[in-house]
Amino acid sequence: MKTLEQWLGEYGESHQNETNKTIHWICVPAIFFSVVGLLYGIKLPFEISGYHINVAMVVMLLVIIYYASLSGTLWIGMLLFGAFCLLICHFIEIRFFVPLWLFCIIVFVIAWVGQFYGHKVEGKKPSFLKDLQFLMIGPAWLMSFIYRKLGIKL
Repeated sequence: MKTLEQWLGEYGESHQNETNKTIHWICVPAIFFSVVGLLYGIKLPFEISGYHINVAMVVMLLVIIYYASLSGTLWIGMLLFGAFCLLICHFIEIRFFVPLWLFCIIVFVIAWVGQFYGHKVEGKKPSFLKDLQFLMIGPAWLMSFIYRKLGIKL
């Protein structure tokens, strides 16, 4: 199994261009959020303290376990970002003028168009075309920059 540093280094190889990096700072979180939102709409047939459990919560737990297997600290940042995404989904679902699923599909499509444009500018294929696990590494790659800026060890 690759270490987090190996994953991040390999991911970074196809993300050198500043325009592509900037696009990724916008589009990767947007894609992460939109996937969470699409899964959030799938309700499971049980509640905890009167709150419906949904597929996004279950998948988020598995995602956090994956990140914890890569890093003793990075998972905390991803947990906070994931919880933020769940909270935004909740508010969109109860108060927004567009259904959550529709909002998330629009965000998903626009963000992927941005990603592919960024890679066209970069001149390199997206990493996930080589290994689908890179879809999980993109958010971790961005979080690693935040950690470094804050002086937190991965």
